[in-house]
Amino acid sequence: MTEPLVFAPMASRAFGERVCAALGTGLAAMEEREFEGGEHKTRPLVSVRGRHVFVVQSLSGDERGSANDRLCRLLFFIAGVKDSGAASVTACLPYLAYARKDRRTKERDPVTLRYVAQVVEAVGTDHVLGLDAHNLAAFENAFRCPVDHLEAAPLLASHLAAGVRDLPVCIVSPDIGGAKRAQRVQELLAARTGADVGLAIIEKRRSSGVVSGGDLVVGPVAGRHAVIVDDLIAAGTTILQGAEACRAAGAVRVDAFASHGVFAPGAERLLGPGGPDRLIVTDSILPTRIGQDPGSKQPLVLPASGLFAAAIRAICSGGSVVALRELEPRKR
Repeated sequence: MTEPLVFAPMASRAFGERVCAALGTGLAAMEEREFEGGEHKTRPLVSVRGRHVFVVQSLSGDERGSANDRLCRLLFFIAGVKDSGAASVTACLPYLAYARKDRRTKERDPVTLRYVAQVVEAVGTDHVLGLDAHNLAAFENAFRCPVDHLEAAPLLASHLAAGVRDLPVCIVSPDIGGAKRAQRVQELLAARTGADVGLAIIEKRRSSGVVSGGDLVVGPVAGRHAVIVDDLIAAGTTILQGAEACRAAGAVRVDAFASHGVFAPGAERLLGPGGPDRLIVTDSILPTRIGQDPGSKQPLVLPASGLFAAAIRAICSGGSVVALRELEPRKR
């Protein structure tokens, strides 16, 4: 196994440290300097010549920096590492900005995901690791360099298997587009527990950012612990409507899970009485925008760093990242 060299800019340093802890190594040293006018410089402080380099950067925006700034820092650092003789560079992206803008929905719309992929490749990125892309086909087709897609479904299934014993469970997709994602969690949970795990879908439509429908639940939620599974939570409207629909359909308890907690203004409603009984996210974006009030409900955070560590280990040993998913039970 080739020893990986893992870097993480300051904005994603905590996630990078967790990845390295799972690998049994430490983050490689790098310098980040700020200059007047908003300019900056980043460089590795160790030799990268001939090494296989992994750069961890979550492309999310918050009060400390925008998604655009973090993308720019990622690009400049990868370019500098390639100029310094790295054998290969893998961009490890727990959250990929602009992944939702993967097609034209209006006249003259940009396909921003493809443009992000183009600039990531332009600086010499050899490989991309992503977590629960909004649209898997669009993610895979946007890039021309090799990509691997990691899933948080095993994390959620393991959490549920350890904690839900008193009620039958139903995994709920908040829309038709997420049915495959919900089905994956259902299959994993059923394999782990040997129990009958239901699958339901909520009818929902979105146009110009406005969510409509969302009150019809198709599937066995009555008398069950319903778990709504989505890839991303922004303002939280979809989850709020889904929780209301599940309760109206007879669910005894309603939890909600999303791989990426973007938590735009308004998402604090999810921690109120109309929200889910438990809100669960991964640490692809730390939930610093929600649940900060003392005494309020807090989101439960499942660590996704182990997924990236396993993928890095597989890449360095010449293994298959796809094979990691196939180790999990899956119906054929």
